[in-house]
Amino acid sequence: MKKKLVVLGSINVDHIIHLKTLPKPGETLMGEEYLLAYGGKGANQAVAAGRFNANVSFLGAVGQDTIGQEILKQFIKDGIDTQWIKMVETKNTGVAMIFVDEQAENVIAIYPGANTEVDEQYIESCRSVLESANYLLMQLEIPLDAIIKAASVAKQNHAKVILNPAPARYLPPALLSNIDIITPNETEAFVLTGVEVIDETSAAAASSVLHEYGIETVLITLGSRGVWQSVNKIGRLVPAFKVKAIDTIAAGDTFNGVFVTELLNDKTPEQAIITAHAAAALTVMRKGAQPAIPWKYEIEQFLNEQCV
Repeated sequence: MKKKLVVLGSINVDHIIHLKTLPKPGETLMGEEYLLAYGGKGANQAVAAGRFNANVSFLGAVGQDTIGQEILKQFIKDGIDTQWIKMVETKNTGVAMIFVDEQAENVIAIYPGANTEVDEQYIESCRSVLESANYLLMQLEIPLDAIIKAASVAKQNHAKVILNPAPARYLPPALLSNIDIITPNETEAFVLTGVEVIDETSAAAASSVLHEYGIETVLITLGSRGVWQSVNKIGRLVPAFKVKAIDTIAAGDTFNGVFVTELLNDKTPEQAIITAHAAAALTVMRKGAQPAIPWKYEIEQFLNEQCV
């Protein structure tokens, strides 16, 4: 029996407009391309894990609308156990409005919709699957009380808890003390630690602050430069693969989903990072969130080509 991953997080439908430049306040720009795709940080990470053949159950919520039903059908195709996903009568499935410029930078606005119904009561109803998990992977696009409760339940049952602290916000020590692995980017690391991450020295300093909460492994993602990996205050940079990016929307989510799946496959953190880098590299060369997330065979082919 494969080790069990539970992903807790958001489910959205993304409306993506590609532009030459990002709009300024009061400015109207003509888009060059429009794409509707499924997204949400939790959903993206679950899809990345599912496409890498993880044994993954997803906890989240959609509306009882047509788009919510279609998203659930796609999750099944992606190899995700959907039986725990809540369908909400009173709210629509979450929506994200995304602008992407020619440099692959983006700005995002989110209407959470049904995601707000992922509360403590819902987590209690999912207790049995949390108790069976080997790893729990979470982000911050759902109510914080649910995240705190889920981390506590998983930790009590000896699961490893991974937090991708996005979008950036303050987090209470009661949550951080239940985290085994945390994966912030530079902005999120600054919000959590007060340390501006600009190089390896500052990345090490920010990691040290997070270690003080009892977090064993800190991965600070540095975009095209790679990831600063710090385990028990021993750190190093693991470089990313060099590719031409056209859209970075789901790169971090893909990294997280594949990284934790490789840990479930008994790979070392460094081995898992390299595979996750490959997955993220493939993702940024494609448009959209879930449409850009690669399958296991694509990642393995990319790694083989890099080793030639």
